[in-house]
This record gives sequence, structure tokens and C-alpha cells, in this order.
Amino acid sequence: MADLPATPLLDTVSTPDDLRKLRPDQLRQLADELRTETISAVGTTGGHLGSGLGVVELTTAIHYVFDTPRDRLVWDVGHQCYPHKILTGRRDRIRTLRQGGGLSGFTKRSESEYDPFGAAHSSTSISAALGFAVANKIAGTPGKGIAVIGDGAMSAGMAYEAMNNAAQAGNRLVVILNDNDMSIAPPVGGLSAYLSRIVSSREFLGFRDLARKIAKRLPRPIASGMRKTDEFARGMTMGGTLFEELGFYYVGPIDGHNLDHLIPVLENVRDAEEGPILVHVVTKKGKGYAPAEAAADKYHGVQKFDVISGVQTKAPPGPPQYQNVFGAQLVAEAAKDARICAITAAMPSGTGLDAFAKAYPDRFFDVGIAEQHGVTFAAGLAAQGLRPFCAIYSTFLQRAYDQVVHDVAIQNLPVRFAIDRAGLVGADGATHAGSFDVTYLATLPNFVVMAAADEAELVHMTHTAVQYDDGPIALRYPRGNGTGVALPETPQLLEIGKGRVVREGKTVAILSLGTRLEEALKAAAILEAKGLSTTVADLRFAKPLDVDLIRKLLTTHEVAVTIEENSVGGFGAHVLTMASDEGLIDGGLKLRTLRLPDMYQDQDKPEVQYAEAGLDATALVDTVLKALRHNSGGVAEARA
Repeated sequence: MADLPATPLLDTVSTPDDLRKLRPDQLRQLADELRTETISAVGTTGGHLGSGLGVVELTTAIHYVFDTPRDRLVWDVGHQCYPHKILTGRRDRIRTLRQGGGLSGFTKRSESEYDPFGAAHSSTSISAALGFAVANKIAGTPGKGIAVIGDGAMSAGMAYEAMNNAAQAGNRLVVILNDNDMSIAPPVGGLSAYLSRIVSSREFLGFRDLARKIAKRLPRPIASGMRKTDEFARGMTMGGTLFEELGFYYVGPIDGHNLDHLIPVLENVRDAEEGPILVHVVTKKGKGYAPAEAAADKYHGVQKFDVISGVQTKAPPGPPQYQNVFGAQLVAEAAKDARICAITAAMPSGTGLDAFAKAYPDRFFDVGIAEQHGVTFAAGLAAQGLRPFCAIYSTFLQRAYDQVVHDVAIQNLPVRFAIDRAGLVGADGATHAGSFDVTYLATLPNFVVMAAADEAELVHMTHTAVQYDDGPIALRYPRGNGTGVALPETPQLLEIGKGRVVREGKTVAILSLGTRLEEALKAAAILEAKGLSTTVADLRFAKPLDVDLIRKLLTTHEVAVTIEENSVGGFGAHVLTMASDEGLIDGGLKLRTLRLPDMYQDQDKPEVQYAEAGLDATALVDTVLKALRHNSGGVAEARA
């Protein structure tokens, strides 16, 4: 009788406690099965793939060696956490990733005790892990803080701010630098693994600590010579001087795909009495899946795909994406104006600036994950007479708000902000939603804030921003495809602070800002069918407001409704303030504001999110009808 196939090891592992029951020689098989399961799941749902495949062995080793969740594991950004989710009790839901009601594509505290700290923005892990480590130290309770941070995230200053304060955590803090940009060169071989194991051992760490204490008691020339000799010896084999200067014991680099190397080093780090410790691990994005390894972006973010061929499911052809419309128009503008330059924070293709980088490499600057620096850098360029465009996702611009206020707005410098991913963003959920930019920018004096209703308007606004030199100006636009309107051959220079009426009516006025204009026109058609003549206006500017147009609409219509893809405190709030200041509300005007709800919305399809938020045609119609019903003797009562 033929032997029955063995039960897959992954089927026996529901939590890390189960994982730690395995023998070390079984971990290779488990990691292979974990990689296969990750590929299968992302093939079904889409999402981030390459980064997760790169840390399969590292994820396995960390949970095998450390006592998670008692030891607090913090993944930087969190987009590489799918294998982690599979090993921490969520395998049965892994094919709901990034779907409505399903698992988040990032770590999330409310989802599992194994996600002690939520993420999605980069470079926060060391600070958070330091917080866990110090809290346990103060309380006298066991448990380490473990941060896994990529080499890209180390480009942000916050990572170094945390490391500069890490000494107070002692051996309770472990930072694992996941270096997936550097090739596994000769130093990452058997000799390097041996040296890393020796250097991470308790005996060697203790010897180094003793040597440092002795050196402090020696005359300066001798102490300095000892320090330089130690740095030279470590630098020849493994580097790490910078991290040592920040107070870390440096171990590495080691091959992040070799479990025989990873396990003993992590065990030494776990048991070390000195610290904090930084472990330098070298991995490869997309590891173990040929299509990902061969792709230029290592399948960083993918649509659903065929696991065998790696071919991704393509969306049917449609209108151009907003980011590409912006990028193409900026290239066209730059051809006529040598003062135009473009800045992004590690998102050249995501912001549509890859075309600009190719056309004008000397005027393109990718500053890495350093939005604060990018904004102030743009301010310096503007102060010297250039016309910088700072293209940053709305959610990431939040990280540089002090620089927007202090370095740009107060000095009234003409920095142009291209704010991508404005509004709700679908599968990426609350962490990436551009919910607040109108609110946090329109409150600043002298700031001009525009919102494109469609891709043609985006062309006009990009052109207008180029020509505006009187202070800071921002144009916001959403993620995804445009509406399909024809792009203008010649861009229009918009008058600052002036909107447009796109449909004339008499009873109801809908004041739209941004891409809710399409839903406003649908609502107007429905209301017209009910006998309610409706005006629809695209205000274009949240600041300065088109006061003349708004006053006219509020004083000549029975009901007025504002609608925007932004939180409370934005366009609608500014209209209410203006109406209050001018005494327009005292005359019995029915003025309502529709905006994003005062909550963080989970991931789902954008159209579902906007329906839940009450920002579609149905919600507009309901708002108008309810307002009219409260007007005793009003038209709605007569036409109900």
C-alpha cells in the first residue's frame, strides 16, 4: 500500500506556540509551505506580494525564537505582514485580505494580539518598539520590543530619532534591519554567518562591553586607538559603525533566507544581556516566486493574478488615471518653463512623476521616505526663484504638516502641492485615505486650495498652479481613473477663487468640490424628475471661496447642499462660516453639508465606501428631500 502524503506542516501551525513545537530541521519545509500559501492568497485577492515573500524565513525565525505575543513584534509599514498573519491565527481569513469586512492589508491592533501596533506609514516601528521595551522595563515585566524595518524606511529621519534614544531600553530592544535592496554579496556567506553568530553571542557582547569600560579608563590616545581598531575590524567584515555610534550592538549582515544562519543569531540576540541590538538581515523581494523575482518592482503591489504564470488580471481599458494626467501635463509645462521641478517622497510612479523623471532627470528629486525634508527642500527651491511641485499622497503629506505651515505658508513661498489619493482609496483603507487635506490646508492664511472635478479640470489646475507665484497653492485629486471626459488641447488659466455653474436650476443648489460632481449631476437629474429644479456648481476652490457665486446660490434657492470628499472642517465648514458671517442663515435658508463621516472607514470598494459615507447621488437626494420636508408649506410637502 502506498504511503499517504504527509500532512503539510503549515496545517499543524495555527499560532506561534504551535510553531515553536517544531524541530529546527522542519522549519525549511514550513517556510516553503508558508511562501506557497502567501502566493496563493495574494493571487486571489491582490495586494502587496514581493515584500512579504522576502521575509518568509525571517517571519518564521522571529516567531520561532521569540515569545510572541509576549515579545512585541512591530512590522514597519506592515505591507510585508501577510506571512505573519498566516502564522498568527488568521490563515482561515487570509483570502479576505483588503476586501470589505476582511483582513487589513497592514498590521492592525483590533485584528489580533499579535499586531501590537498598527502601521501603514513607514519608519514608525523603532519608536513603537522602544515604547514597548521601556514600558516593560519600567514595570519590571518580561518582554522585548522587536522592530522589523526595511532599508527604504531607514531613509526617514524618525527612525534615527528613535535609535538616538534607544539606549534606555537596554537589551529589551531588538531592531532587525531588513535590507532587501542590497544584493547578497560575498560577505553574506558562511564566514559572515559564523562571524555574526560569534559577535551576537553573550560572551562576545560581554567582552566588548568590558573593553569599552576599560578603554574609558585609559589615556585618550590609547583609548582612541582601541576604538579605531575595533571599528576597523568590524568594518572589514560586517560594517555597522553608524549603528554602534547610536548605541546599538551591530550584528550582520546575514542571509535572511538561510534559517540555519538566522536561528542561532536570533537566539543569541534573544538571550543577550547587553543591548539594544541591531541585526542586519539581507533578503530579496519576491524571493521564491520567479515572476516576482524577474519583475522590476518585484511584484510590490499586484492585482489578482494566475499563480502558475504570474500574469495579473488586467482591468478593462478605461480613462487615464489621475496621477498620469497630472504627470503628463507637468512634463508639458516643464518643456516650456525651465523653472519647473518636481519632488516626490519615494513615489515616482505612484504620483505620475516617473515620466517627468525620464524627461527632466536634472529637475526631478526623489527624496526617499522623507516628506518633511521634501517640503522644506521645495521651500528652498521656491525661495531661490524656481517653481517646485511637491507631489505627495494626501495621507503622507500629513507627516510634513509643520513644514507646510512653518517653512512654506508663514513665509508665503510659492510651493505647488500636488495632492494625490485625495478622498477614500478603497483597499488600502483608513491609513491611506486622503480625508483631511482640505481641512488642514484651507485653515492656513494665504493658501490656495483647488480640487479637480475630473481629469480635464486637473489639466487646468496644473497649468494654473504653474503660473501662480503669489504664495503656496495645492491641487487635490483622487486615486484611480478619471471620468472619461476629453482632455483639453490647450489648458485654461483659472481665475483664482472662482467656480463655475454646470447646471442651472431654481429650487435646489448643490455646491460640489472635487470629483463628487458626477454624483451631484446624477442627483440633480433625480430631483428634476421629482419636479425640483436643481442648480449644480463646481466650486473648484476650497480657498479662497467664490463668495459672489456662493452668495448668489444661497440667496436664490430654497435648499443648498455642499458635498466634498473630505472630513468635517473643510469646504462645507468654510461655506457655513461665510453664510453665518454675512447673516444669510438668518433668512431661513436650508443649508446642509455632506462630508466624510467622523470615523475611520475600513477597506472596501470605493463606491461602497462613498455610499457608506453618504456621499453619493442617493444621499444627496435624501438630504434635499429631508430639508424640504422640514420647511412647513414648502415645495416638498406639495410634491411628496
